[in-house]
Amino acid sequence: MQQLRLTRTRRVALIGLAGALAVSLSACAESKREEGAGGGSGGTMIFGAAGNPKMFDPAFNDEGETFRITRQIYDTLIQNKPGTADLEPSLAEKWEPSNDGKTWTFTLKSGVKFSDGTPMDAAAVCFNFDRWYNMKGAAAQSQMIYYGDVFEGFAKNEGDAGGDPVYKSCEAKDPTTAVLNLNKAKGAFPAAFTLPSFAIQSPTALKQYNADQVTQSGDSFTYSEYANKHPVGTGPFKFESWDQGKGEITLVKNETSPTPAKLDKLIFKVIPDENARKQALKAGDINGYDYPNPADYGLLRNDGEQVLIRPSFNVLYLGINQAGNPKLQDVKVRQALAYGINREQFVKSKLAEGSEVATEFVPKVISGYTDDVTKYPYDPEKAKQLLKEAGADNLTLKFYYPTEVTRPYMPNPADTFTAISEDLKKIGIKIEAHAEPWNGGYKDDVQKFGKQDLHLLGWTGDYNDAGNFVGTFFGREKKEFGFNNPQLFSALAAADASPAGDAHAKAYQEVNKQIMDYLPAVPIAYPTPAIVVGPKVKGLVASPLTDERFNTVTVS
Repeated sequence: MQQLRLTRTRRVALIGLAGALAVSLSACAESKREEGAGGGSGGTMIFGAAGNPKMFDPAFNDEGETFRITRQIYDTLIQNKPGTADLEPSLAEKWEPSNDGKTWTFTLKSGVKFSDGTPMDAAAVCFNFDRWYNMKGAAAQSQMIYYGDVFEGFAKNEGDAGGDPVYKSCEAKDPTTAVLNLNKAKGAFPAAFTLPSFAIQSPTALKQYNADQVTQSGDSFTYSEYANKHPVGTGPFKFESWDQGKGEITLVKNETSPTPAKLDKLIFKVIPDENARKQALKAGDINGYDYPNPADYGLLRNDGEQVLIRPSFNVLYLGINQAGNPKLQDVKVRQALAYGINREQFVKSKLAEGSEVATEFVPKVISGYTDDVTKYPYDPEKAKQLLKEAGADNLTLKFYYPTEVTRPYMPNPADTFTAISEDLKKIGIKIEAHAEPWNGGYKDDVQKFGKQDLHLLGWTGDYNDAGNFVGTFFGREKKEFGFNNPQLFSALAAADASPAGDAHAKAYQEVNKQIMDYLPAVPIAYPTPAIVVGPKVKGLVASPLTDERFNTVTVS
């Protein structure tokens, strides 16, 4: 059945990269020792990370720097074939839905163990699904973004959590057969089973280190000992340490993994500044980093580095919080924002080769995209007229943007903010700038608390389904956008429940038309992010979903 779904989606493929980077003199001795001791092992790789991870329990995570690490520690039931958005087996050798889509039967690999030595079997799989469904506490539920988007509700919804749960139960028929029962069909499956938030974790470790303990104090959240110090999965690497003072996360080879790493050690070194990451690569202090500045591609290539550009599987948008300022509830004001931004110039001057202006919130490669939507070409005079008609020609807006981060859809947040805010000033809007660290309050302020009027965010697709984009953004009332549109919510729910294939794609095409008329936010661009490594790194396969796994990598 999974093959039928794949043939009906557009495929995204990317050529894997070869080549590599010499390690620095400071890391060379350690690497040489490990290569010698390991009898031809892959040694050590140091990767320059743009920011600190949130923590290491993927159930509570929704950001890329953390997922880059947890993808190395954990496995999901199904995964994306390296370099593509196609599906292939992972912990599950095969999967089969019932005719009504309400039951999924997973046949698991036998003999797999977590890195703590405990069995990864059907009972462990069901433990994880039951854990997510039965999660208690408003703080914990609020952090389970992906579970809320896909499974919609908990056994007992608390805080802002709402909706009737998709999940019903999980049965371990035998050690290698897990049966997932749903209350309703979900068009996002099986692709959504690849989400890193649905990675299978060790029940023993989860219980031993009180993994479900999440507390909130004001705008900040505190996570368990498990999440910060003892993550346990079946992935190619296992956690060794997180030195927050040095900004280093160290993983080591997991010898019991079904896909063991060639590297002995993988270190993520936090270097918030993109230029500093570039200099560290040139100096040999790191072996690679993500999201290089598009202006540096030529220089990096001239220096012998490998710059691999991914096809666009993401969208950058200007978020609009209608609850933040009553004037933003007028569609004419939102239209004025769209007409007032020179997206063509922004894409041309600030983004990488191959990037395009976004006409909707679904990239072109996703089934469900349609060109038949209302478009908002740059027209500052029309924008001024719309503001005047809405009585908003003296509008002041709080514009939030992140710092200490580089995202695949936003290589330089400060540059992006400057370009867009200057355009908005030209149509008469006064801008109050608010810059906050990505993992220091920004996402909570804009997504959990709605403090902003405008904000910059984006999305890299997690799986090949339009609902992963527009359903995630606009499928229910959220603090980020501050609107309640039952008609749109219902249309998205119907599209999500439609069967995979042509009917599913058509349903989302119709929803995309509604969204671009209502205009709850402004799509800016479909960027094409790159990843860069030096000439001696071999075996890394770049992914359109930024789903790079390092188990195939060696450093010579």
